[in-house]
Amino acid sequence: MPLQRLSLRTSLSTLTLLIVLILSLTASSMWAQRGSKDHPWSNSSLSPDERAAMVVKEMTLDEKITLLHGTGMVGLSPMSPLAVHSNGGAGYVPGIPRLGIPAIQMSDAAYGVRSSGENGRYSTALPADVAGAASWDLDAAYEYGALIGRELRAQGYNMTLGGGINLTREPRNGRTFEYLGEDPVLAGKMVGAVMKGLQAQHVIGDIKHYALNDQESGRNAVNVNIDKRAARESDLLAFEIGLQESDAAAVMCSYNRVYGDYACENKYLLTDLLKKDWHFKGFVLSDWGGTHSAEKASAAGMDHEEPGELFYGDELKKAVEAGTVPATELDDHVHRILRAMFATGVVDDPPQKSVVDVAGGLEVAQKIAEQGAVLLKNDHGQLPLDASKIHRIAVIGPHADVGMISGGGSAQVDPPGGNVIMPPGKGNTHWQDHVWFPTSPLKSIRAKAPGAKVQYDSGADPASAVALAKDSDVAIVFVYQWESEGMDLNNLSLPENQDELIAKVAAANPHTVVVLETGTAVTMPWVDQVSAVLEAWYAGSHGAEAVTNVIFGDVNPSAKLPMTFPKSEADLPHPTVVKPGRESIPNYRQHEVWKQIATGLAPFQVTYDEGVKVGYKWYDAENKTVLFPFGYGLSYTTYAYSNLKVTPGKNPRVTFTVTNTGNRAGAEVAEVYASLPAAAAEPPKRLVGWSKVKLNGGESKEVTVEVNPKYLSIFNVEHNGWQLLPGDYGFMVGGSSQSLPLKESVSLK
Repeated sequence: MPLQRLSLRTSLSTLTLLIVLILSLTASSMWAQRGSKDHPWSNSSLSPDERAAMVVKEMTLDEKITLLHGTGMVGLSPMSPLAVHSNGGAGYVPGIPRLGIPAIQMSDAAYGVRSSGENGRYSTALPADVAGAASWDLDAAYEYGALIGRELRAQGYNMTLGGGINLTREPRNGRTFEYLGEDPVLAGKMVGAVMKGLQAQHVIGDIKHYALNDQESGRNAVNVNIDKRAARESDLLAFEIGLQESDAAAVMCSYNRVYGDYACENKYLLTDLLKKDWHFKGFVLSDWGGTHSAEKASAAGMDHEEPGELFYGDELKKAVEAGTVPATELDDHVHRILRAMFATGVVDDPPQKSVVDVAGGLEVAQKIAEQGAVLLKNDHGQLPLDASKIHRIAVIGPHADVGMISGGGSAQVDPPGGNVIMPPGKGNTHWQDHVWFPTSPLKSIRAKAPGAKVQYDSGADPASAVALAKDSDVAIVFVYQWESEGMDLNNLSLPENQDELIAKVAAANPHTVVVLETGTAVTMPWVDQVSAVLEAWYAGSHGAEAVTNVIFGDVNPSAKLPMTFPKSEADLPHPTVVKPGRESIPNYRQHEVWKQIATGLAPFQVTYDEGVKVGYKWYDAENKTVLFPFGYGLSYTTYAYSNLKVTPGKNPRVTFTVTNTGNRAGAEVAEVYASLPAAAAEPPKRLVGWSKVKLNGGESKEVTVEVNPKYLSIFNVEHNGWQLLPGDYGFMVGGSSQSLPLKESVSLK
């Protein structure tokens, strides 16, 4: 969601605004005292659909229209007088007090509650979503969502705008850190768990950006072309799984066009697929400024416009009065929003502002960061470090003395006290600034190794860093690659000559450990020179503590990559970054510019001719070697696989044994892949399931993974359905997409 300034038209008459505002102010006080128990739809034993239908019958046309759009955004666009009770978040929809319907208070909350500073509240920054995906842990994903839900409620919000699930089709996408990797089964099941945890807190969940919003550059103008079968088996499958797993109450349509139509007025996406094929009962809201029409968008299935009312205010009302938008169509939009509110509990259990559990939030954030940090290299057992045997430690890298970086854009969480690299009181958390959280690797390492001499060098002068490294037993180099909404990366290299810094430090000290603070894959021309590499991602509010616990062995790493790390951009399906004439222009603020966007910028075409071959499927099919494969990650122990047995049936069961062959306890993500019959014409294999197995040293466990038949099927466009082809299916089990020691073929009907 962008944070450009939107100039909102005042679409209701001044008189209507004043009347509604007065009613809202007076009735809200009455409702606070009396509650909504006097209404027949307050009976929670009724279904959400029954309750919503009752309310719709009592609503006036103006009340219905008010529910279908936002009222502006603090600091980004003029606010409607109706927004007097806005909590300062990204979106606000006034309630209908006379009917007992509360307002909808929306917050960007991808990896924590954004804009907390607007309402004087604290927010925990969790590790970036991609780090959560790297845990491959559905329980951790549930707690990820539950924490965000609790903190949303504590700040007075009842709807999240997180839930990003766009596949890493293009790893240079500026929002990769907000998403959950390159595989639809992994991403779909993980976002489903996040949404379940969040909605259990009585907060409306949202999955986005629907659909095929896989690049940021030119996102308002790009038209995505892709074979429909490939779309259904990749990006769209992730959304389908996520919704089936969670029953998320909202879906946000994206900026881009798909098959020629904007996603927010695309009947195939919103109605034919989402609402009919997938039986989605929630509501569709636009990305901020992503609405382009009233009648076409309404007919296509878009239910709600944000952040203001360019189209779903006066224009939609007039269309309803003229009969060009049927009353039944209008009522369906309203019903879906009300149903979402009843289904998630925001009507029966509205949020009350309270004190955020800071300590509890930090504990969860640290735990997930520890589970999401991927050990990529560990030559000669360099890690874990033994604090009792190391006397001199060099900590090197930009700002590693004070903090760790976070991802930018609408996901940006406000750090307590502001941006740690700014002077006190001047911490800038603008959505496209580099923001560093006050979690200090240097302090954490010193606390972990109190008997060692721990010295710091920023690396700004490589010669100084090299001198420190030479004089140390081990050199730990913290490097970063910053990403943000609104822009794509030019390449996957580390910026600001950090590759050169690592190479020089490694040449001076063979015991060099590299800690990566990134939101996507990076290239590593120095990888053969260093002894260890730890991918920490954007590690959140307690990232330094988590990283230090992994480095010193208090935590045994168990994470696996949710995306492939290629050797170079030349190996990507589209090695050249598309650079449209108008990219992310920070001054997309004037009303006329937004009207140009809304009425149609000339599209440029992007064809995903790799189709279903996203991530590891591309590298497998094209026989390209990679730097680190999908599903890969090391541990401080080792694992062995044996005794594979596949039991055919409606839901095939894959049973095998995992043994911890080392001395210390750990957790292994045991991955199950399948190859389809040749007639399917699919890539060599696809992920169909996994299990994260906790084992003590020397312990063995039998594991069974039940495979959803859809994950073994192809999408038959002609019959608009999933098809399991008869034939031989190969099942493969192991610790990564390229380490699958167990294989068995079975015939499925």
